[in-house]
Amino acid sequence: MQILGCILISLVGLRLVLSLWDSIRTQQHSANQRRKSLELLDERIASIRALRKQTETQQPHWNGYRKFRVDRKVLEADNICSFYLVPHDGKPLPSYRPGQFLTFRFQLPDQKMQKSKPVVRCYSLSDAPRPDYYRVTVKRVPSPPGVDAPEGRISNYFHDHVIEGDILDVQAPRGDFSLDPAEESPVVLVGGGVGVTPVLSMANTILETDIQRDVWFFLGVRCGREHPMREHLQQLDERYDRFHLMVCYSCPEECDESEKDFQREGHVNLAVIRETVKVCNFDFYICGPPPMMESLVPDLKDWGVPEEKIHTEAFGPATVNRAKKPSTPQKNQTDGENQPEITIQFSRSETCVTWDHNQQSLLDFALDQGIEIDSGCRAGSCGSCEVAVKQGEVEYTVEPSVEVEKGSCLACISCPKTNLVIEA
Repeated sequence: MQILGCILISLVGLRLVLSLWDSIRTQQHSANQRRKSLELLDERIASIRALRKQTETQQPHWNGYRKFRVDRKVLEADNICSFYLVPHDGKPLPSYRPGQFLTFRFQLPDQKMQKSKPVVRCYSLSDAPRPDYYRVTVKRVPSPPGVDAPEGRISNYFHDHVIEGDILDVQAPRGDFSLDPAEESPVVLVGGGVGVTPVLSMANTILETDIQRDVWFFLGVRCGREHPMREHLQQLDERYDRFHLMVCYSCPEECDESEKDFQREGHVNLAVIRETVKVCNFDFYICGPPPMMESLVPDLKDWGVPEEKIHTEAFGPATVNRAKKPSTPQKNQTDGENQPEITIQFSRSETCVTWDHNQQSLLDFALDQGIEIDSGCRAGSCGSCEVAVKQGEVEYTVEPSVEVEKGSCLACISCPKTNLVIEA
């Protein structure tokens, strides 16, 4: 009996030891899991902080123009080329916020003969920030069909004359149409045609971080021949579960395959976005031609997207989300009311003309009079069109994104409040 009792006591003791050991192992496993979770959280926080610090310090790192060499020229689609630019001096290349643009200065061959002023143009950066190059993607702009208007001067020069090895004058990246890649909330990116360039820069940047941020990417083009970055976008769609691609062809050709080359026939519109995204509390970044902006932006607002969550960049002078009408009364063409007459004197050109109330800006008005004013972005972001105001007052249709010297204005986003004398 004593032996049996000892055996029972030993078994009970062994069971207690095993239970205690299991409890210790469970606690150790839980502690290890918590430690790993905390380490992952610390890494994520460090990544976010690094990105925020990078974003906060990404200001232009040089003044004026810097020499860049064209390292590569790559055809992306019909009449769409990418240009890879490396610093000619070999010095470090500063980063930038995805969505920003570069400003180029060109002295064209015919200008050298006439000793004319250089031409300034802006083109969006089309890739995530890289340590060794910048990339811009340029679409050749033809003459509008049925309209007596010139073709895009600099876009055609890029395509026809800029080759690998050429040296270009470039200003540092700038522009307010950009996002913080460290944010975590889902984002909707919409590009129309070559307007894909800044939103592609945003998508590439987001996907290359460790932050699991959903990206809804919409692209509208006419057909497969005009579909830029097709293979790259398809690769992103296959590689990242958080990247949701929707391509719309407005005029697909016989060789274009539905579900392979594109997902929808027609334009990118609110119906397509609502069906895909389903909610309206995300940030929307949209870049495209004016017709796209003029239809899509109001529709998004009507859907309930807060105005502060709609970020746009349109081709040409259209800046839909921030535009406001000047307080100067506009001409009513239906009832023929006369508006106050305002005269604009261009002092250098020795020209004095009456302001046309139908004009959108002093820049457009000057160009209509044959008076050249430098311009680049035509949206108040690059400062190329700054002119001195000698007399009178102007008001802005859009708040400038760059600092403007006192006594001057940006002609691309200014309208006269009074009679003006400007140096142009």
